[in-house]
This record gives sequence, structure tokens and C-alpha cells, in this order.
Amino acid sequence: MKIIFMGTPNFAVPILEALHKKYEIVLVISQPNKLKKNKEWIDTPVASAAKRLGLFLYQPEKIGDGVEYIESFHADVLVTAAFGQYVPSKILNLFKKTINVHGSLLPEYRGGAPIQRAIMEGKKETGITIIEMAKRLDAGVMYAKRSCPILQNDTSSSLFEKLSILGRDLLLEVIEDIYDEKIKGSSQDEALATYAPNLTPEEEKIDFKKPASQIVNQIRGLSLEPGATIFLNTGKIKVFAASVVKDTSDAVPGTILSLKKQILIKALDDAVSLDMVLIPGKRMLSAKEFVNGQKIFKELDVI
Repeated sequence: MKIIFMGTPNFAVPILEALHKKYEIVLVISQPNKLKKNKEWIDTPVASAAKRLGLFLYQPEKIGDGVEYIESFHADVLVTAAFGQYVPSKILNLFKKTINVHGSLLPEYRGGAPIQRAIMEGKKETGITIIEMAKRLDAGVMYAKRSCPILQNDTSSSLFEKLSILGRDLLLEVIEDIYDEKIKGSSQDEALATYAPNLTPEEEKIDFKKPASQIVNQIRGLSLEPGATIFLNTGKIKVFAASVVKDTSDAVPGTILSLKKQILIKALDDAVSLDMVLIPGKRMLSAKEFVNGQKIFKELDVI
């Protein structure tokens, strides 16, 4: 079995490493490097792993432009895990089997941000679905599923790690049976399909006119990357952890209720305690550390 692997973030790395131990990975494809540090491009996590494992690496701007190059490797299986580009039929048609490791219990949460949105929408369970890649987004035949609870203290970062390992293990269990067609799979029920599009910058902004539990879920779903943002008249801060605090006052949403060893802000119903925060360009601090000497907050200046 010759495999071409497509993936980009940390979620895909354990899956690539496990496949490499057992099968022949003839090519790894990742998104182009888009972050710089000290004026040098930083490899995507998958690109870095591919180099460490001594594998051929390809990082096209548009995957559809690489048909002839990909075909030259004569692979018969394509495995993808959070690649980040739409893969056209002219690529899929090069393989005997195309397999995607998707971070939701399909047909729920098709799209690029299923893990973040499951947390942001207050779901108690998610999981992994191994599917056939299809022309329509995450709509292929389902080969296998495995569920995972979403705990109260889970963030998108912790859930990405859990689902990455879950996806790795499930894929290794079923990949040979998929290849040998011992697993035929089942079609998705289109009536139950929901979508999880990529996050937008506007969704990073915290709106204290919303219920406290909804704000906390938003912060959990955006932690640690990209982080939820509070815009102030005096600047902005990123929030990476928060909790709901019961509050029956009639204060206006956005009112800062306390800056004594905590950052407590009124929401639509209760209040939100900001537990881990960061001023851009600084280091992350606990609320207690942050309020000692900070000057960014003033009463009623949350906008």
C-alpha cells in the first residue's frame, strides 16, 4: 500500500507518524508555510514532521495545479487529515482509495472548524469519522466512527489533541479493511447535515450582551488559537480561560464588577470571570497576576 498523506496542523502529525511506522508514505503534502519568525518562514507542523521523518514534501499554493507531480508517485491511497484546501476530483481520481480523518460525528459539523464550533455551541459530545473523500465537502461514505465526550474544562486545543489520537487509532484499525473493501461504509443522512465553516475574525470578539455560559464556551472554543478578544477604549486583550460566576445585579452587560484578585465582567445574565489573559505582545497571565498594576481596564470601558 503506497500512501500520499495530506495534512497541515498539529492534529495531523500523530496520524502521519503512525502511518509512517507501518506503511510506505511516498509523499507528504501540506499547506504553504504562512507564519514568519525572525524574518524566516516557520514550517507547518506537518511539514516539520515530514522533514524529520525524511519524507518527500510538497507545499503547493493550489493543490489542483499539482496533478502530474502527484500522479508521478503512483500511490494507490490518499489519506487526509485537516489539510485545509479543497481537493478536486482530478486529484481524487488518481487513487484506488481516498480516506479523510474528520473531527466530528458526521453528518454533523462538515467543514473546516468542527472541533472549535462543537465547543462554542455547547455540545457535550463529538468524535471522529473516517470517510471517503468526495467532491462535496465532507459528504462521502462513512467507514467508521468513534465518539468522544467534551468535558467542561476542554478547550479547542485539548480537544484537538484527544481527537488526533482517537483519529490515529481508528484509522489504523480500519485502513486495511477499507483498502481490501471489507468495509463498504454507509451513506450520510443529508437531512441531518450541519456545517462548521472556518472561523472569522468577527467571531473572535467577545460580546458581553450574550449569556455568560455562551461567552465562556466561545473562549474555550478559541483557546489557545486564535484566542477570544475583548476590545477596550484603552486597547485590547486576548482571553484564553474563563468561568461563569453567578450574579443577580442589574448592572449593564460589559460593566467591570471587580478587579480585586480577579477580572469579573457582567454578561447578559450572570458574570464572566476572566481567568487567563494576555495583552498582545506580552506573556499570558492569570487574572490575579494581571490585575496587579495593570492600567488597561477602567470602569465601564468594555465596548
